[in-house]
Amino acid sequence: MSAGGSGAAAEAIPQNNIIAFGVLGGLIGIYGAYFLVGMVGQYMSFIGALGAICGMVWGAAAVRRVASYGLGTGVPSIGMLALGMGVIAATFGLAVGGVAGPVIALIVAAIIGLMIGVIANKILNMGIPIMEVSMTEIATAGTITILGLAVAMTGTFDFPVVLSQVITTGYIAVIFIAGGLAILHPFNACLGPDEKQDRTLMLGVEKGAIAMIVAGIVATTNPNASGALTILIGIALWYVAFNGFYERTKRDAYDVVGAGMLPSKEELE
Repeated sequence: MSAGGSGAAAEAIPQNNIIAFGVLGGLIGIYGAYFLVGMVGQYMSFIGALGAICGMVWGAAAVRRVASYGLGTGVPSIGMLALGMGVIAATFGLAVGGVAGPVIALIVAAIIGLMIGVIANKILNMGIPIMEVSMTEIATAGTITILGLAVAMTGTFDFPVVLSQVITTGYIAVIFIAGGLAILHPFNACLGPDEKQDRTLMLGVEKGAIAMIVAGIVATTNPNASGALTILIGIALWYVAFNGFYERTKRDAYDVVGAGMLPSKEELE
């Protein structure tokens, strides 16, 4: 069945493949940017944002799966919860882990997400069979989103730098909003009996590209990151993803018509 009812959502792409895409793509992006900035230059910081997009698409897919059990009005809350758990896990992992910080952050995020899932099912009696797994995925995807965008903004995941240039400056709020939107909005926008997985995830890529552009704008204030290249690649990716989403929308719609401009006051009289 399509997502939007009260059961498991149909999946053209198996969730395990999306998990592998999110985890491996996210870590490759984060570590690739970290090491290549040191070896090649700040121009490579954009790779961190690509890793973040992998996490956002994974998060959007996880939200789609769990929300298909009837969490229509709870979708925005889950998206914000993902970034909330991600902030805790990311700051802890980077503070204690050094170069292994992102990996430790993902492990901590998975534990926090699992605990939240258990509480939701066992104490709050939400009765969603995939709640524990989905919350684990959502927390981990949110952590990858935060780490990837932070690296794109600063060129590193060294905790003192992230603390002083992302958290203390308030740019973490930008990550929270842009990243959370990319995770929660795709299913919220496509929710309904005709929802399709590829259309929802393409919208996730489109929203991830917007987050990449925002990270690039922040990076223009940092000499250790490349704002211009991140913005340009983000715009190109947004253009491709938006057209892909529009084509899928036309494919799934019964008809697409132009509504025209709203009539003026004089025309109504």
